[in-house]
Formats: sequence, C-alpha cells, structure tokens
Amino acid sequence: MAATTGASVFISSRLTMRVSSLKLASISTQGRNTLSFRLRPVPARLRVSCAAKPETVEKVCEIVKKQLALPDDSKVTGESKFAALGADSLDTVEIVMGLEEEFGISVEEESAQSIATVQDAADLIEKLINKTDA
Repeated sequence: MAATTGASVFISSRLTMRVSSLKLASISTQGRNTLSFRLRPVPARLRVSCAAKPETVEKVCEIVKKQLALPDDSKVTGESKFAALGADSLDTVEIVMGLEEEFGISVEEESAQSIATVQDAADLIEKLINKTDA
C-alpha cells in the first residue's frame, strides 16, 4: 500500500497514472493483480475573521456611496469591491481621506493600498481605533 499527501502522484509499472492537485490519495493492491485507487476529500480549513462592528461597516458603506456619488438605492455591502463600484485609484484615495476624517484616524499609505473592499476598510478602521485606545 502506498499513500501520499502531495500535489501529484505518478505510478509506473504496466500502468501509468497521473493525479494532480491532491490533498490525500490512497493506493492499494489488496493482494490482487488489480489496483484500487481511492481519493478522499479533505475538508478545506476556512477561517473567517470580521473584526469590524456592523455599525462601522454601515458607516463605511455610507461614506463610499457619498464619495462615489452612488444613488441612494445602490447596494453597497461589506463584500463590495471598490473597483466593482466604479472607483479608480483617485476615488479610493478620496474614500480613505473621508474615512480618516469621519473616524479621526490616520491611515498609512501602505495600509491604504491593501484596501479593496468595504470590509477591508472597516476592519482597518477598527484595528486603528483599537490601537489608539490601547
């Protein structure tokens, strides 16, 4: 019996087989001339971390709508990407400036460049506010 936990498997004798992107593979001859091959799915480990309070996310949504002059009925959520809302790099700078003014924080350029979604902005704001309070 052979087992692997890699990205690919290559078996060669009279039978050649390639398997890519595996998490876990198990190969067994079970005492016969035939080869049994079974893949078992490995559950993905997903970690979701939302540090921002819902009120912060809502306030960021309002500021984004205002800065981008979006209609009141526009749907802006934490998952909304600035680019998908029509924001270019200048718009993003103006959004960050509006957030700094509203929340009384200062966002470093390096941190500002990592903001792609409303949730990213809200999480950064919460982080900066918590850092200031500590």
